[in-house]
Parts: sequence; structure tokens; C-alpha cells
Amino acid sequence: MGLDDRSSACILATRPVKQQTKNIKLLPSLSLVSDTPPKLGDASNGEGRAPPLLVVLLHGVSPTPPPPQREAPPLLLPSPWAPPPPSPPLIPSSSSAAAALRCFPFVSVPYDRTRRSFSVAPQAVSTSPSPVSRDLDVSPEYAEKLGFEKISEQTIDECKSTAVLYKHKKTGAGVLSVSNDDENKVFGIVFRTPPKNSTGIPHILEHSVLCGSRKYPLKEPFVELLKGSLHTFLNAFTYPDRTCYPVASTNTKDFYNLVDVYLDAVFFPKCVEDFQIFQQEGWHYELNDPAEDISYKGVVFNEMKGVYSQPDNILEGLPSRQALFPENTYGVDSGGDPKEIPKLTFEEFKEFHRKYYHPSNARIWFYGDDDPKERLRILSEYLDQFEASPAHDESKVQSQKLFRQPLRIVEKYPAGEGGDVKKKHMVCLNWLLSEEPLDIETELTLGFLDHLLLGTPASPLRRILLESGLGDAIVGGGVEDELLQPQFSIGLKGVSEEDINKVEELVMETLKNLAEEGFSSEAVEASMNTIEFSLRENNTGSFPRGLSLMLRSIGKWIYDMDPFEPLRYEQPLQKLKARIAEEGSKAVFSPLIEKFILNNPHRVTVEMQPDPDKASQDEAAEKEILQKPFTTRHPKKPIHVPIEIGEINGVKILQHDLFTNDVIYSEVVFDMSSLKKELLKLVPLFCQSLLEMGTKDMDFVQLNQLIGRKTGGISVYPFASSIRGKVEPCTRIIARGKAMAERVEDLFNLINCVLQEVQFTDQQRFKQFVSQSKARMESRLRGSGHGIAAARMDAKLNVAGWISEQMGGLSYLEFLQDLEKKVDQDWDKISSALEEIRKSLLSKEGCLVNITTDAKNLTKSTKYIEKFLDSLPNASAAGIDSWPALLSPVNEAIVIPTQVNYVGKAANIYETGYQLSGSAYVISKYIGNTWLWDRVRVSGGAYGGFCDFDTHSGVFSYLSYRDPNLLKTLDIYDGTANFLRELEMDDDTLTKAIIGTIGDVDAYQLPDAKGYSSLLRYLLGVTEEEREKRREEILSTSLKDFKEFADVVESVKNNGAVVAVASPEDVAAANERDLDFLKLRKPFEVLEHIAVLFGLLQAEIPINVIYVEMVFNYLCP
Repeated sequence: MGLDDRSSACILATRPVKQQTKNIKLLPSLSLVSDTPPKLGDASNGEGRAPPLLVVLLHGVSPTPPPPQREAPPLLLPSPWAPPPPSPPLIPSSSSAAAALRCFPFVSVPYDRTRRSFSVAPQAVSTSPSPVSRDLDVSPEYAEKLGFEKISEQTIDECKSTAVLYKHKKTGAGVLSVSNDDENKVFGIVFRTPPKNSTGIPHILEHSVLCGSRKYPLKEPFVELLKGSLHTFLNAFTYPDRTCYPVASTNTKDFYNLVDVYLDAVFFPKCVEDFQIFQQEGWHYELNDPAEDISYKGVVFNEMKGVYSQPDNILEGLPSRQALFPENTYGVDSGGDPKEIPKLTFEEFKEFHRKYYHPSNARIWFYGDDDPKERLRILSEYLDQFEASPAHDESKVQSQKLFRQPLRIVEKYPAGEGGDVKKKHMVCLNWLLSEEPLDIETELTLGFLDHLLLGTPASPLRRILLESGLGDAIVGGGVEDELLQPQFSIGLKGVSEEDINKVEELVMETLKNLAEEGFSSEAVEASMNTIEFSLRENNTGSFPRGLSLMLRSIGKWIYDMDPFEPLRYEQPLQKLKARIAEEGSKAVFSPLIEKFILNNPHRVTVEMQPDPDKASQDEAAEKEILQKPFTTRHPKKPIHVPIEIGEINGVKILQHDLFTNDVIYSEVVFDMSSLKKELLKLVPLFCQSLLEMGTKDMDFVQLNQLIGRKTGGISVYPFASSIRGKVEPCTRIIARGKAMAERVEDLFNLINCVLQEVQFTDQQRFKQFVSQSKARMESRLRGSGHGIAAARMDAKLNVAGWISEQMGGLSYLEFLQDLEKKVDQDWDKISSALEEIRKSLLSKEGCLVNITTDAKNLTKSTKYIEKFLDSLPNASAAGIDSWPALLSPVNEAIVIPTQVNYVGKAANIYETGYQLSGSAYVISKYIGNTWLWDRVRVSGGAYGGFCDFDTHSGVFSYLSYRDPNLLKTLDIYDGTANFLRELEMDDDTLTKAIIGTIGDVDAYQLPDAKGYSSLLRYLLGVTEEEREKRREEILSTSLKDFKEFADVVESVKNNGAVVAVASPEDVAAANERDLDFLKLRKPFEVLEHIAVLFGLLQAEIPINVIYVEMVFNYLCP
């Protein structure tokens, strides 16, 4: 592209950036992109992948995904930075559009690959329950009248649905209409969008089509939807070969409004006419000061720079993809390579939309209890406007032919996590398993094999690799079957240079031994129970079930295969069980290992070598290139969860009578307040040890297999939150489990076994836990630095925040770095400390049991609860201990090698005398969706900017995510009060803000989540009367409330604590402007900074003197 081709884009001063974006991980070698950043408060760091049938079977679709804006109901949550309350994991989940769970998915598992109807008139959204049509039949005459031909109809017993496949006769568009009793209605339209290069065109287009359309020509429709609809899901995903636009709502009128906006957006977007949308969402030149260097900016460009700065993503990114798929579309990055994105032209962008966003290339999904006739009527209004096109044939994905011999590639990545560079190598083995798609039974069997190999801590391939000491953590996602051709990948990171070949040899040797010896019957039984339990429970958390089913179906349908097949798991599952019973598991699985892995020459081994100079070299190369061209009404009352409070043996029992399909969900809660403060940082490792060490009679492998065979999963984790109006926080250890009703005795026996019988004697496994946790925390600093900053600020402002930071923040990382060196010499002391924690926590005193199931199973479970409680000591062995109040309130900079920052500022507004009102929820959400969105994201170029108000502690905080600025962002935070004082708002805007807030408070929940939320409200003293009062205050919010809140946020400007996870250069600049403004924290070893410094010197790149001084301050503090 010459200068003339982009002259109008040469310099674009800060342009609005309209939508949030987020990475979702898909495959070791492929990327899936979603349009919103990860959420705080989620259990993971944003990684996951859209779940096809096998991923749902084996990994579940439990919530997991990370940053800005937490959508959880503010009345229900503990301190926002407390350790998240996870569901009992079936395995360490690597799956996920569920990872998005109401959040925003670019999915991530082994590789980071990468919500928007508002009502134009608020009165158009009815929030009262809509009548459900029970006439599910659509006559052939009616369908014909609307232009549709019925292709086939099937009853899907597995999800109690009737599914009808239609074809729009004029254009060929496929429509799958699924009818059932689920009130959480889902719509999705999917286009096959295979890119030819890595300019990120599918990803940029996915962002851009939701920036206004012919019928809805608003500036930011997605933001309007977030603010003013009752959606339960609102998002878009970019896969390597397709783009999905799903929405969900429990309100029928709101649902059809969302459908209409999305259909208009994909078929008639403003972006193909508005060059500025392309610039802001994709890329543009930016020059705010003639004295500064020109730079690239753009939402997707900045997002993908963040993705490509993470070593794991580089390992499983373009080098692997290009080597594994040299001949088809999977060899490029649909999310976009930052080096390639600026090569994309507006004409190519428009042509891609014209070619692929056509009904002839569309698969359309409807699901739920709405009228199937109305679905076809709405679609016909749009589809009838088009003629048939060749897009269906032009978008077909070609298969990659298998290699005749393995390949090996070596790439460098920017070293950035401290420590010995020689021990930061990564290696991953990747196989392409087949030239053609596999049948459903083979896919299921491969997925089963994947779970046996890697699915639990006891799985042999996973366990042997981690116990080998050759690396710190697993990389690679096992079997990946979401695309046309399945793959398998596995490896290690944190590997010494001399151990690279040993890793490869160990993988092959282990697989060979497993093929020869097979798996234990206990392991096979546990995996089968896990799979069957997951299928029958079908627990997708707050992620809509209909969307989970859509993503499964699309996994085949998008390649012109049977869309019904992935929904029908019963027959292939029973066939697999019968084969194992008749032939034995070895006869089933060993041939698969041999055929698809051991004897498969299509293997690519990727070695990543750490290079301290690479980041500066890449930045210098980018600068060199840049210099060349230039020398309804409102919803019903709060959702009521039935609760009965009883007592057994002096222990409180909370019971929730809800339909759970014969699944029992239980939480056993223990008071943590008497624990000695010096033991607090050991609590997360204590919880992990309970589940991943053995007992006197079982090693940890046998224990994990027993849990897998008898239950749906058990987890143990700490919980901390402020209680409004009280000084002392709520601190608990929660053991959470679930099982089928007939196995409730097994459930409580195993919870008791985990809590009381596990022995803390395996020194080497504990050392692995420490190393893994340290690696995970160090990774969070770069990939989820906003969470570290938030925890640090909270620790300065309330005791619960201090506790949480000790167990999951920078203090915890520093503890792990020190503990890793002490495990060998101080093991007896550490083992004794773990036992002391157990004795301090486990007793009837302060215990509470929470049970969620239907009435008959509540009664059935009582005797087993009583038996469990009888096994507990009557009182804790610990005495009373006091914990220190808070961290020092000084401003801090946590300095890491990064190109983007995470900037936070917070204060406790209750200390100013502020009295809580429900209007604060509306106002804080509005600030995030307007002021911070426009200034931090749109103008500032950050990936996300948001604010949070923890109503339990009173902490009001600002945070930015992947932010190129530091001081500029703090100035924006400080301008919030003036923004509110000068705010003018019409009734329509205010109504949308209120509806959007009510939608957050009434977040859709499945029964287990309802029972868990009720438990948290009980622990935190939130009454039904208070919930109703806050709701009334939300509904009566006025413009006057906004203006009065200005004085409240002014106190954050004047008294707030600042914590930034930032680059050395930006921290140095901040301290240069305001001497010693930020106190430096050093989470990584100084060797890394020295390496970076010498790398800059060797490259003859100008070095900021303050950065040099900072390095020497590290050496000589």
C-alpha cells in the first residue's frame, strides 16, 4: 500500500474507539477473538475456548474468563478482589466461550486467540414476563409463505428440544430453530470468514459492524445495549475461520429487539461507508505532538499487541500455526499480527464484508421458549432483501495435507519474567491428527483419551511432565477439535536450555508406555463418570445453555456437516461405554495413541528461546517503519431464592429448595478469623494440597480418580470480604462439591476425606505447587496486571482487601518467590504449618453447611450431613489472633517489562461520610460506559477503562487495562467529578442507564449459582429488605443524584491511593514530573533489568537516564 492509498489515514489524532475487545483462546495454533476485554472477578485470566462437543464433555463450560467491568450483581458479591468462588472443577478447565460466561470471550486454552438491542426507545422493552407460545409447530405453508423450505426435523432428547432445519430458498441461508421450555432465549448468526493473511480483517470487522447500522445509526450501539437492555449475553467471537454474533435474553420483547439490532448490524453496517470506524477499530497513525514520534493506534491493534506480548501466546501463535498449517487459512492469525495489521486497507476491509457477510454464507440459530413462527418472520424481513451469491462456495476451508516427516522450528520471544534466562525456554509438540474431519464417535473417544492423558492432576502425561522437574508448567491444550481438522499439543515452559530435548523425549516415551500398558480401570471409570456427569448436569453457569449448544452445533454445521449430530451425545457415549466394557480400555485407546500421535509424521516441535533484546528490537523496527512515510418499563422485584435456616448438632444449615435434576450442590464453610497471620499466605497452597496430595491409604492419583468416579467435583478455596458497617471482615474457607443425589453419602465422605485425611508429607509435590503458583502469579502481572493493582489498592483501604492481597496479590507473589527457595531446607516446618492451619480451621464452631437441591433430596441428605459434622472437632485448636489493619497508603508502581500499563486509583468513600444508595450502582456503571470509555479507551487507546464500587467495603476504584498511558489516565480519573457536575442527561438516556443496572443486578443464574449467591448474602448480612430498598433507589435515580455524587468522587481525586503495574519508562516519566510520586516495587529479579539495559546499549537505542538510574536503584536500594 503506497502513501497515496492511505493519505487520508496518515495522521489521525486521538480517535474514538467504540467497542471493547477481548482475547479468547482457541487452539495451540489458532486464535479466536471476542469483542470485549476479560472481567475482573472471574476465576481465570481470560483464557478458554469456545466449547465444541468434546470440550463441553471433558472440560465443561463453567465460567472462567478476566478485565474490565465486573458484571456480577453488586448486591451479591464479596470484596471484588477477593479470591473468586470457583465451581468445583471437573479438570483444570481449558475450555471456554464459557470462559466468557456473560463476560467477553477471545478464547484461550493453550494459546490466546483471540456483547452488543438496545432499545432505541426504552419503552419498547417490556420487562414483565412475556407469554410463551406453546404452539411449536410451523406449518409447511407458513414457512413457504415466508420463503423457507423445511429440510429436516429432529427431537433432541438430550436437551428436551425440537430442532427444525430450514433453508431460505432465495439465498440459501441455513436456519436451525430449536424450541423448548428454556426462558433464556438465544440467537446467533455465524458467517464463515477464512482470512488469507494476518492483517486481522475478520477481527476488525467483528468490532466494526457493531458501530452503528442503517436502521440504528447511533454512535455506539453496543454501549447502548450494555446500558439499556435486559440481555443475559451480548457479544461477538472471531474464530480462525468463522465469526459469530450471539445474543441472549429472558425477556421476549427485549430478545427480538436484540435480534433486530444484530441482523441490521451484520448486513447493513455503517463501517463499510465510514472510514473513521475502520481507523478507530483497526488501525490509524497518531501524532498528538509534533515533537513526539508518530505511532500506530487502534482498538484491535492495541489489543493484539497485548496478546503478542505474552510468551505463551507467542509459543502457540503464528510460528506454530504457519508450520502446522502451511497450506490453508489456519496458517494465518484471524485476530491479527500487530506487524501485519497496518497493511490492511479500507478497500480490502469493505470487500471482505461484501463477500462473506451475506445470507448465502450464513448459519442462523434460534433457541428457547419463544414463538418459532416469529423467528422466521423476523428473518424473512432481512433475508428477502438479498439475492443468492457464491459466498458459500468461496468461503470453504481447504484441508491441510499431512506431512511425510516431522518439523522442528526455533523462535525467539521477549524475555520478561525475571530469573535465570537460561531456564525460561519453552517447548511444545503439536500434531495435526487427520486430513479430514473425524466422525463423532472417534472425536468422542479422542476427547476421552485427552481427559485420561491431561484432564486431572492425576492424569499420567500431565503428572509425569510436571513431576519430571524439566519445566514449571504445562503448555499446549491437548486435543483440539473445534476446527476442520483436529490437533493435539503438549509441552512445558520454564525449561532449561539443556533440557529441551529431554522434554520431547519424555513426551514420546510416556505416550509410548501408555500405548503399551494402557490406563488403570480406576482412571477410566473416573473419566467416564466425569464426562457423563458433565453431560447430564449440563451446567453452563451464567453462560446461556442455548449458546453452549449453538457453539457445539456450529462446530460441524460450519463445514456443511450435520448440525444435529453434536447435540446428540447419548448414542455415541453408550457405544463408547459398551466398547470399553467388551474390548477393554487398552484396545480402545492404545490404537488411537499409535495412529494419531506416535506414528503420525505431521508433528511440529516448537522451541521458544528467551531473548532479552527482542522487545526493544521489535519496537525499534516498528519506529523505523513509521518514519518512512513521514521523515420498557422496569424489571420485576429481586429474584427470590428460597432459603430455610436450620441446625444440626449446633451447626447452621442453609437449605435451598430448587430443581436441580437430582444433582446436590453443597458448600461447607469454616471460619478463618482465628488463623495466625503468619499462616495466612500459606492458605492457597493449603487448599491445593488438600485436593492434590494423598491420604494414608491412597496416593493423590487414586484420590482424584475416586472423586471423579463418585462426584461431579470438589474444590476448596479461601473467601474474604468486608461486611458493610463492621470493622471485622468475613473470612472463610469453603469446601464446595456436587454429586448425583444417589451419591450424596460419597460426596460428604470424600469432602471429609479431603479435609481431614489428606497428609502433608509429599515434599516434591508441594514444591511443584509453589513453582506453579509462582509462575501463574508472574504471568498475571503482565496479562492481568489490573487485578494485581486492584488487590494492592484494596489492601491499603480495608482489612478484607489486605487479607485477599496476602493470598493472591503482589505480597503473595513475593512470598512464593521466597518460599520456593525454602521448601527443601524448611520442609518439616512448612508441613507442620499446613497441619496447624487444618487444626485452626476445622471445627463445628463457626462451621456452616449450604445445600441446594429439591425438597426430597434435601431430606435425604440430612443424615449424611449429620454424620459428616459428627466427625469434626467441637472447637478449633487455635487461639485468638489479630491481623494488621492495612498496607501503607503510599502510591506505588509495580515495575515490569511491558509495552502497556494497568493504572489504578481508589479511596474508601464511606470514610467521607457517604451513605450508600442504590443510585451509586447506576452512576458508577454510567461513568464506566461514558466518561472512562470515551477518555481512557477511545481517546487514550487503552484496551479498557472502568470503575468499580464495592458496596461492602466502600472502596471506589478506577482501573485501566492494557493502557499505553499512565499520568494521562490518572488525570482522566481526577476529571470525573467535573464530568458529573457538568453532565446533562435526557430522560431516555437516564432510563437506559437504570435498565442496564437492573439487568446486572438480576443476572441470570442456574440453581447452583442461586444457592451460592444466597449463601454469600447470608455471610455478609445482606437482607431481602435491603435488596428491595436498593432496587427502589436504583429505579428512582435522578440527574440530581449524579451531580451530588460528584463530591463523592472528588474525594477519590484528593485522597485516593495510586497503584500502577507499568513499564519502567512510564514510571520514570511519572516520577520525573512529580518527584517520588510512585514508590517502586520490584517483583522480578534485577538480572532481567540488567539484560534489558545492555540489550538497549548494544542496539545503540537511546536510553532514558531515569531508567538507568532505576536499574542501579534495584542493585543498590
